[in-house]
Amino acid sequence: MKPPTPLDIDCRIPGTCGLAGQRPRRRDKLSLMDAPETSYVAVGDADVAFQVLGEGPDLLYCIGLGSNIELMWDVRPIAEFFSQLASFGRLIIFDRRGTGVSDAIPNDSFPPWEDWSDDMRAVLDATGSEHAALVGEGEAGAMAVLFAVTNPHRVHALGLLNTTARYLVADDYPIGLDPGLVDLGVDFLKTNWGKRALADYLLGPIAEDTDFVRAWLRQGRASMTPRTAATQYRHIAETIDVRGALGLVQAPTIVMHHRDDPGIPISHGQYLAAHIPAAKFVEWPGLTDFEIMGDVAEELGLFLTGERHGFEIDRILTTVLFTDIVGSTERAASLGDRQWHRLLDAHDAAIRQVFHDHRGREIKTTGDGFMACFDGPGRAVRCAQAVTARASELGVEIRAGLHTGECQVRGDDIAGLAVHIAARIGALAAPSEVLVSSTVKDLLIGSGITMQDRGQFDLKGVPDSWRLFMVQT
Repeated sequence: MKPPTPLDIDCRIPGTCGLAGQRPRRRDKLSLMDAPETSYVAVGDADVAFQVLGEGPDLLYCIGLGSNIELMWDVRPIAEFFSQLASFGRLIIFDRRGTGVSDAIPNDSFPPWEDWSDDMRAVLDATGSEHAALVGEGEAGAMAVLFAVTNPHRVHALGLLNTTARYLVADDYPIGLDPGLVDLGVDFLKTNWGKRALADYLLGPIAEDTDFVRAWLRQGRASMTPRTAATQYRHIAETIDVRGALGLVQAPTIVMHHRDDPGIPISHGQYLAAHIPAAKFVEWPGLTDFEIMGDVAEELGLFLTGERHGFEIDRILTTVLFTDIVGSTERAASLGDRQWHRLLDAHDAAIRQVFHDHRGREIKTTGDGFMACFDGPGRAVRCAQAVTARASELGVEIRAGLHTGECQVRGDDIAGLAVHIAARIGALAAPSEVLVSSTVKDLLIGSGITMQDRGQFDLKGVPDSWRLFMVQT
């Protein structure tokens, strides 16, 4: 796709980007809202902290590395920014697991990206939000993209602020950062997190405001330690890659990026805008939002305050699972119809319970197996393992195959090449084996799930050859 043109880039003209067609009225004097009460919602074994302020359409703001929603209100530019956003609607902010006043995560066990997306879902559920505009800054933009494509019915608009689809360079992604630069960034954070040198590097001229810098560094230190900041940054840089999801974004999207951002070059923002359908791109001068946060908030308010009701979801990014009982015909013949149907009923009930426990959605039965879909590959793989174990307890062996890709939504059914790929992979699995595509494997980096390479396979009716992997127990 071609890069954005100047007409695509400069959308700071009243009425050109808004969904509602009206620019939010900017107040001559901004009155800061009082810091809201912090609440908590349980996500797995952890508590996630969130705050809600303002009234109107919901806006979930996903903060990047180093947030502390309690102390952010002591940093005046941030307090002004949040207060202005809350004047456009009901603002919801949170500390994801591993940062701020949410529960910590051990540095050697960061969750996969889909688990951090669970934090977003839990906060929306806890606040009673069914539809929200979503804004992600920094690496949280990738979380926002993943949530938008796996839960399109809950996201009516998307904003991405100084973010990226992928940090690291690749053969098909020359704008990515060299791993050596990531190493330098890790060393810099270990030494300078919470110190003046970090402010001088990231903030530019605004770092001359000593009161602001003091408060900003204090909230950063309260969000995490230098070791955790460095370790999270490496994890993020080495695992983030949502390029394959960009074309599936269905919500109206605005991408905003600072021309001289020291951490993520503006070419990353241009890439996002070029690959997300009909995305608007706004280029801001300088290094950081702190210099022009009022303008950024106004632009977001212009774009995000419109509601889009009743639109039909026709595509979704999902992980498809196929299961079937090994040797079902022979087993049915040996048991007889009555005992076989009894066993099949027990199998179906047990598998459906496992799907429910792992938040899977049953699409259809295939006689002696199931087709289901999941909003995250890690959850799907763990479900497949649990299904295999549960079936074994019933005295049957099953095989399972998984693939993550774009599917077309047809009522309660899904269709598309991703479905065919998952079915073909399932047919190749050995008894009691969970077999996955390389796409699933790549998305599970950092999840702790181990796999064994099974080699290249030609899948009937599917272009190219595919490398498959066996999930190890």
